[in-house]
Amino acid sequence: MPIKVLPTEVVSKIAAGEVVERPASVVKELVENALDAGATQIAVEVRGGGVELIRVVDNGEGIPPEEMELAFERHATSKLSDISDLEKIASLGFRGEALPSIAAVSEVSMVSRSRQELSGVLINLKSGAVVQKARRGAPVGTTVTVRRLFGSLPARRKFLKSLATESGHTAELVTHYSLAFPEVRFILVLEGRTSLRTSGSGELRQTAAEVYGLEASQAMLEVADTGQLALRVSGLVSPPSLHRASRSYLSLFVNRRWVHSRLLSWAVEEAYHGMLPQNRHPIAIINVLLEPQDVDVNVHPTKTEVRFRQEHEVFVAVQRAVRHSLVEQSPVPQLRSVSPLPAEDGVRPKTLWPQGQAPAQKTAVPLIETPRLPPLRVLGQAATSYIIAEGPEGLYLIDQHAAHERILFEKFLAQRQARQVERQGLLEPLTIEVTPQQEEALKSQAEALAGYGFELENFGPRAYLVRAVPALLPGENLAAALNEVLDCLAEADVSRREERIAISLACHGSVRAGQVLGEEEMHQLVRQLEQTKQPRTCPHGRPTMIHLSASQLDHEFGRR
Repeated sequence: MPIKVLPTEVVSKIAAGEVVERPASVVKELVENALDAGATQIAVEVRGGGVELIRVVDNGEGIPPEEMELAFERHATSKLSDISDLEKIASLGFRGEALPSIAAVSEVSMVSRSRQELSGVLINLKSGAVVQKARRGAPVGTTVTVRRLFGSLPARRKFLKSLATESGHTAELVTHYSLAFPEVRFILVLEGRTSLRTSGSGELRQTAAEVYGLEASQAMLEVADTGQLALRVSGLVSPPSLHRASRSYLSLFVNRRWVHSRLLSWAVEEAYHGMLPQNRHPIAIINVLLEPQDVDVNVHPTKTEVRFRQEHEVFVAVQRAVRHSLVEQSPVPQLRSVSPLPAEDGVRPKTLWPQGQAPAQKTAVPLIETPRLPPLRVLGQAATSYIIAEGPEGLYLIDQHAAHERILFEKFLAQRQARQVERQGLLEPLTIEVTPQQEEALKSQAEALAGYGFELENFGPRAYLVRAVPALLPGENLAAALNEVLDCLAEADVSRREERIAISLACHGSVRAGQVLGEEEMHQLVRQLEQTKQPRTCPHGRPTMIHLSASQLDHEFGRR
């Protein structure tokens, strides 16, 4: 086949495919344009998950009439002038690809009025071509309306996810940018209802309260600037006592640009090393401010990935700043190593791991039958955390929290399999606030949520009354348990979702370390543990007990 130049229309659609991956990509480009234009108010409206309608309204500086058509020309931009500007990009947008790419795969209408004009200009485009241009009364700023996204590319539409999933991506995007720009008033309307409304007060903690709720916002710790002029880190992070089941609560910004960065995620989580339970993640809003020439944002068409000139210095600065806030503003757990018993004969206390399973395993253990426990006789409780029991093979030290987790985990899975999850009504309904992403999951997964034993009732914008919960949950920490379930439902990855939810509910429902148990309570817990399929590990893979054999005891006391 001979080499030939592709038609302009084909080239435009190929280029658009790199920039516009899904409806949220359109919202991202338009919101970033609004922020670059100095907007202090941005309203985003989405219908049909963004395929039917996307509208972004801002009060920025607007576009002069003579530049309206030019704005839709590829690589036309006011943010760069020569090649040297690429080395010090200070704006969110810079390539001049957003508007032409959007117009190539949708129908676009834009009304804009600059501050110098008495009226605005309306321009309509189809398949990237201008079909109408006229004067129109309008406030200062720009309104862009996108309809029938991917209407001319039906194959592309087939790759989009459900309405709830696509709306969730948009909610995530607007949420992150509202945290990056707390001085900007954001309004997000999804399918006709207001999902997010921020005050634009300029106070990050207030915006965090509007996104995550007042209780979480008040608990968060301030990350102050490191004091280095060339590299500063600021934001808010949760104390070790406040954590979530996924990394979706990490909001990472570089010069206020929302980015996906493994380096920054790793730095934040390393700061919490030794402070969080296994497979738990913090809430963090972190902005790294550095010289534009020290970061390359021109490495991906969507501008969500960046490359640092000095990666090690950035990692250290973020890790140190977050760790400093945790050490100075919240108590740090003291980690002490436990000395092993003497090993003259090579014998040490035996942890009861299933054969072939390494203690370092972090994922949940599959429900495979393991040898049952021998009959155990409860002797008492140590450190209000461990049950001491005696069996025909020696002594057993049982972690009461881990053991109860295993019991509740298997009980919940059994109830789910039989579709008979026990539910308990609350005498006083619990009021909770949810994030925009959680609300989308709540509405789209209402039936699944009911199947897990929860009954909720709408109580206002992003507020709900909890009227019933799974019977295995205690009265405290209900909000935290429900938050984790909603986070699991909101995740696109549905693999092992059932197991993750069961683990979360079991963890919140089990007795805690430090809780005093009566003799009958300890007896019942051990009897139930004996009946489980995997009594030797909790759902997280940790051991539920340590075994000291009779022969080992004899050896340690010098009896043989």
